[in-house]
Amino acid sequence: MARQVRDSRLETREARLRLPRRDEPYWRLIHEGLHLGYRKRARGGVWVVRVYKDGKYSKCNIGRADETEEANGDTVLSFKQAQRLAIKREHTPKQELTVADAMSEYLGWYATHRKALKRTENIVMVHILPSLGSRIVAELTTPEIRKWHESLAKAKPRLRTGRFSNAVNTREGEARARRATANRILTVLKAALNHAWRDGSVPLDEAWRRVKPFRGVDAPKVRYLNTEECHRLINACAPEFRQLVQAALLTGCRYGELIAMRVSDYHPDPGTAFVRESKSGKPRHVPLTDEGRDFFAQATMGRLGNDLLFTRSGPEGMAWGESHQQRPLQRACAIAKVEPAVSFHVLRHTYGSMLAMRGVPLQVIAEVLGHADTRITSRHYAHLLPSYVADTIRAHLPSFGIESTNIMPLRRSN
Repeated sequence: MARQVRDSRLETREARLRLPRRDEPYWRLIHEGLHLGYRKRARGGVWVVRVYKDGKYSKCNIGRADETEEANGDTVLSFKQAQRLAIKREHTPKQELTVADAMSEYLGWYATHRKALKRTENIVMVHILPSLGSRIVAELTTPEIRKWHESLAKAKPRLRTGRFSNAVNTREGEARARRATANRILTVLKAALNHAWRDGSVPLDEAWRRVKPFRGVDAPKVRYLNTEECHRLINACAPEFRQLVQAALLTGCRYGELIAMRVSDYHPDPGTAFVRESKSGKPRHVPLTDEGRDFFAQATMGRLGNDLLFTRSGPEGMAWGESHQQRPLQRACAIAKVEPAVSFHVLRHTYGSMLAMRGVPLQVIAEVLGHADTRITSRHYAHLLPSYVADTIRAHLPSFGIESTNIMPLRRSN
């Protein structure tokens, strides 16, 4: 094994914490053709390996650095442990690539090209690595992957707490939900193995390509607010949080997209809001209505272009954090009597649903919401589009003389 190298910038967590954040990792040459890198993030960093072979570089993440967690030699690594793993991986023959190796390389690519990395990492750590992590990718078989996929659907649901956990009240509904979850996990596994296959790390992809997802289980039940509920919710919000809710309803942007917006992201001449950090990694411009232009003009008035557009109260405007929206929204829902309480993502669904119900084409909705294509948009909003069939039935079915009563339904007491 190569001799351990030293680097005063990287070998202690205290030194790494002093490093400025940047996209390019801090590299340290281990030996010719092999570098160990440290990529600084907002909360802790990750170790990256860069190998030069056949005239080109290949890079992949190998684990998290030990700033916020103690090193365990597996998923959390010290500087020395990262070196040892980098050297070991360099000498691992490609034909012995394990599922764990494929997952690590895929997550490294995902961190650069996509958002929502934490959710994908959790799927890998909880559902894929314990069962398949040690398996050689080239030796995987279709029956083995299918059996694993089916076992996910039969497993008991993990305990979920929180206000917005969607309770499943029937056995049939619970089974459908578990199959839908199994499909999402299978998608992550296939994506990582396809990534390895496209890189030439494994010769064939038939084993997992033949495994099909459960059918008819992914139809989403989209919750959205009506106009009256939107008004009540806005009025019930605290002033600093109200701006975020209003912006979500006016743009359809995700919470993470809104809290990353800068003052300069509002472009008054074309009347658009620029989303520079989206879930897919692809930026987009969101057209604004007259009400939206007035809102953003007021929110940006007299402020510097590099300032965060939406901030919490505090010294110099504190930034909103990853989960800071949950409690203010719960309180607002309780005051506004929006029951059951909604998550912030429902505001995005409300935006898309309102457009669909007014006949906006799905392609337009997909573009403004930042969907890669209309498949996701269609799953969520196609049923809300004005229907020729429904309009024809309502226009031609005769009246049967059924009289309405003056009995009013009882309201549930609060």
